[in-house]
Amino acid sequence: MPETYFEQLEALIQQTAPSDVQSPTEIKLTQTLLLDFTNSPLALKFDTISDELRELVEDNSKKLREAARAQELSNQIRLVILVGSMVLSVAIATLLAIFTSRAIARPLKAVTEIAEQVTQESNFDLQAPISTQDEVSALAVSLNQLIQRVKHLLQEQKLSTEQQLLQSEKMSSLGRMLAGVAHEINNPINFIYGNLDHASRYIDDIFDLIRTYKAESPNLSKAVQAHEADIDLEFLEQDLPKLLQSIKVGADRTRQIVLSLRNFSRLDETEPHPVDLHACIDSTLLILNNRLKKGLCIERNYSNLPAIEGYAGSLYQVFMNILCNAIDALEEANKSSVSRFANDALEEPSRSVGTALEEAKGMWQQTIGKRPQIVITTERAGDQAAIRIIDNGPGIPAGNLKKIFETFFTTKPAGAGTGLGLSITRQIVEEKHNGQLICKSEVGVGTEFIILLPIKQPSSAPTPIPELVGAAR
Repeated sequence: MPETYFEQLEALIQQTAPSDVQSPTEIKLTQTLLLDFTNSPLALKFDTISDELRELVEDNSKKLREAARAQELSNQIRLVILVGSMVLSVAIATLLAIFTSRAIARPLKAVTEIAEQVTQESNFDLQAPISTQDEVSALAVSLNQLIQRVKHLLQEQKLSTEQQLLQSEKMSSLGRMLAGVAHEINNPINFIYGNLDHASRYIDDIFDLIRTYKAESPNLSKAVQAHEADIDLEFLEQDLPKLLQSIKVGADRTRQIVLSLRNFSRLDETEPHPVDLHACIDSTLLILNNRLKKGLCIERNYSNLPAIEGYAGSLYQVFMNILCNAIDALEEANKSSVSRFANDALEEPSRSVGTALEEAKGMWQQTIGKRPQIVITTERAGDQAAIRIIDNGPGIPAGNLKKIFETFFTTKPAGAGTGLGLSITRQIVEEKHNGQLICKSEVGVGTEFIILLPIKQPSSAPTPIPELVGAAR
């Protein structure tokens, strides 16, 4: 229909062009045509459609405006919802943060209070409460373990201190006793030793008198001759000087032992003084002489060492502890080896116990190819004196070698060792003398202790000397 309407309208426009309409008749005819076209059913129907389209457009425009207003309102509502949700989220997050912080801070505060209380009161029986299974509880568990560990270490330290005080008191008592014994023995020994020369001279005078008497009176009576035969005067004349010489040697040895005891008893020195290390070692070996008579060989390789600044009594204790440990190790190795070979030898019923033991000793000597031996070597290393004490015993396993200087560590059976000897020895060498104590050992070969002592007391501990800290052998 629109096509028809526009075709008729175009044809009407062509008929009523201004160039064709000039006269009043033509104008009136043109008005009639236009009126007829306007009142035609097609035009009226088109106008109706136009009105409907205008109403539809207006309605759509109205709806469009309403939709725009609705969209704007929805945008505003969405913005309000968004802002409200953000505010609500922030509020919820804040509440959760406050709750979480309080939940974390409460056990942390409890743990902190326990730690402060333990520190202030030194009460290691306190324990931090554990109420959750999170990182805070792990921290509380670690703190409780740390408190228990510190408590255990303090107990060990207290026990160690008590043992060291007891050991120190024992050594002090032993020193006083030895000093008293040495003093009491020294007087009669000096009396004996000092009168031996006079006794020897008097006996020589008596024998000279007897020889002079026999020369002046060759014809002795039978009673004198019989008494001379009974006492074997010729033997007495030869043996009595030897007897006096033996007494003199014994008295001199006793004097040396007394001197060693007196030196060993000097444990309460307060100031360092010149110490002859060789004399210390020799005196210690003299005191241990009864333990060195069991087939143990001592080899001394002394160099020209000057006197060092130190504490003689404490150094006696150092050498005594190390040498006693070496002797114990050699005796134990000897005993176990001989026992093993003796058991093998006793398997044959024809052998007696004595024969088996002698054969066992011989087998042991042949098997190990060495005699129990301690080698003591001294040398000067720069501004230090180095003392090496080496034994060819069974050696120390690597696991025990790391712990031999620890307090209370011992491999000896109960009652045979306190585990304090080497610990105190290291303390004397390194803390009291600013020196170093090094131990190197190889199982089946032996053990070496290296003692480094400054000749002059330095202000700080000396640095290790590479050539001395190297291989033991």
